[in-house]
Amino acid sequence: MTGPARGHIAQLVRHPIKSAGHETVAEALLTEGAAFPFDRVWAVAHAAARLTEPPTWAPKLHFLRGWGSAELMAISCTSDAATGTVTLSHPRRPTTSFRPDDAADAARLIDWLRPLWPENRPEPARVVRVPGQALTDQDQPFVSINSVASLADLSARMGTNLSPHRFRGNIWVAGWAPWAELDLIGQEITVGRARLRIEEPIGRCRATGANPETGLHDVDTMGALETGYGHTDFGVFARVIAGGRIAVNDEVR
Repeated sequence: MTGPARGHIAQLVRHPIKSAGHETVAEALLTEGAAFPFDRVWAVAHAAARLTEPPTWAPKLHFLRGWGSAELMAISCTSDAATGTVTLSHPRRPTTSFRPDDAADAARLIDWLRPLWPENRPEPARVVRVPGQALTDQDQPFVSINSVASLADLSARMGTNLSPHRFRGNIWVAGWAPWAELDLIGQEITVGRARLRIEEPIGRCRATGANPETGLHDVDTMGALETGYGHTDFGVFARVIAGGRIAVNDEVR
């Protein structure tokens, strides 16, 4: 791998409810020391979760996630951060809007998700929000960065066109050499008007084998990564060290 040339933002994505919908956006305002805006604001804990009261950040095993149900990966969404409203869509569920901070809507959200969660797993139980803390898989306020070229390289190796939504990333960069992002650990990059420091690679799980259009497991991404590259990493986590607005087509250098 070689260091990346200048690239540009190809796509920006947020996921207001953890593991329950992806949404592309045209721009975002990054804040120093914060995760991607309106990303993983809420999560749905299952009945076996052991959370503190009031809830604080907790590991992903306490929540509904794509690893436990491929069906969740087929949820898409639109949202309004100003009103706290999220509209969810799925091939086998009615398109419905929720305000997860409202108790009645939170109960409706759990009912909406229940048919998409395996009956042999602890059932969806409560909607969780931790003010000022994104409920990402990491307890650090990271933004995830992924490479369009790396996705294309993995797709070619696997003989299928992989959707970027398998990887639940925030910032997708075009113009880098395949896998060059993994050489950036410890370095700083400028993205639009913001500056970020690349902290660590993103280790992946079997949820990436689920098709975001069908909600079915249809490929072995973990096996392809291990066999083809000797690891199961895809993308990198970054920390915002200087905030600023970023938008699709902004330069990344």
